[in-house]
Amino acid sequence: MAKQKFVGEFEINASKAMLFPYLSTASGLSQWFADDVNIDSFNKTLIFILDGEERVAKIDSLKNNQYVKFIFVHEDEDEDDKDFMEFRLEINELTQSVFIKVTEYTETDDLDESHQIWENLLSNLKEIIGA
Repeated sequence: MAKQKFVGEFEINASKAMLFPYLSTASGLSQWFADDVNIDSFNKTLIFILDGEERVAKIDSLKNNQYVKFIFVHEDEDEDDKDFMEFRLEINELTQSVFIKVTEYTETDDLDESHQIWENLLSNLKEIIGA
């Protein structure tokens, strides 16, 4: 399976300050994104449990209420070709609407399926926060 970059923007009726903890913390992510998210303080990583499988990620970059980028750690992967996932909060200047821009680089066969998966995940988030 080849790696592809997925980029999607999803409008959410909530403030950046309210949304950011759901995108950047283990407790927030475990409510809508993964079955569970644990913190490995020793290795400074997050352990995402998705459908019974563990995926380990490090926070690569973070700016409060703006963006967070996770790099997934695989021993057998080329250093320049790591899977990553980024959440970026953006405001439409005209409408003042808040959007979550999701960028994901991973193995996938179908970008349309990726869009549907993210749409479902973010629908769960909207339900949790009442947006």
